[in-house]
Amino acid sequence: MTSPLSKTGMAACLIILILCALTPLLQSDYLIDVVTEILIVALFALSLNIIIGYSGNVSFGHAAYFAIGGYVNAILLTSYGWPLLPSAVAGVFAATLTAAIVAYFCTRLTDIYFAMLTLAFSMLVWAILFKWRSLTNGDDGFTPVHVPAMIDDRTAFFYFTMIVIVVSIAVLWVITHSAFGRSLVAVRENVGRAGFVGIHTRRMRWQAFVIAGFFAGVAGVLFGMYHRGMYVESAFWTQSAQVLIMTLLGGIYSFFGPLIGAAVLFMLERLTNEYTEYWPTVLGSILLVILLFQPDGLVGLGKRIKNKFGGGGSP
Repeated sequence: MTSPLSKTGMAACLIILILCALTPLLQSDYLIDVVTEILIVALFALSLNIIIGYSGNVSFGHAAYFAIGGYVNAILLTSYGWPLLPSAVAGVFAATLTAAIVAYFCTRLTDIYFAMLTLAFSMLVWAILFKWRSLTNGDDGFTPVHVPAMIDDRTAFFYFTMIVIVVSIAVLWVITHSAFGRSLVAVRENVGRAGFVGIHTRRMRWQAFVIAGFFAGVAGVLFGMYHRGMYVESAFWTQSAQVLIMTLLGGIYSFFGPLIGAAVLFMLERLTNEYTEYWPTVLGSILLVILLFQPDGLVGLGKRIKNKFGGGGSP
């Protein structure tokens, strides 16, 4: 039976979806671009939360799979003239395969060792993209990316992105609310106890990592076509750090938390850069506040406010 809270959440999702679909009717190119990019980074943050919020590991190298998906798709579209579907599938496959290989080694470790190994692999990917100039153009960036005519228009690409993102979020919702998702939470809460009741904890963590890499690749494919280019900075550790902060800001123990965090942080960055050059300082301050005062993120803050002023207790 669906709880009142979940009904409210589903109604809110439906309203947001309708508002997003109506965005082009406002005839604002700027607004269409902003919503498109928010959708892409939201999926990127949500994919990372499969590793952090559900399996209980911290990855400092998630941008690697995002960049691989974007680069492979961009190169196949532009340099080799592939159609969109095969090139996009190849990009996502390359990201997923890389994630599977990296996860094989990383899941042998836990805690800080796991996190640092993900960072090491990510920096290796960045170095390859940076040095392989004949294929990636190095630090000059791979531009311009050829985008198929059917989605080359701003509005057409917006609806294409929206459909892909909505389907991806729906699939992730099913995964995280399945028996697999509940087993992942058990691994996160107590690895020893989960193993004792028969859960293959390392395999579960590996599968979570691969799923996260798959959807990061999807986000990367969309990102490269949206910006008409891919840049080595997409694989750098700062990109991984930013999406990690998005996830923390929204709330890692809520499915929709990373989506909220991605939207809020993206808009804060846009607004801050319009008035000051000190965005890194603002970003650092946000991270300090989250870690010291609001570890449950914006979703946790919302629940506290509701319980305090709405008179509601725990359901």
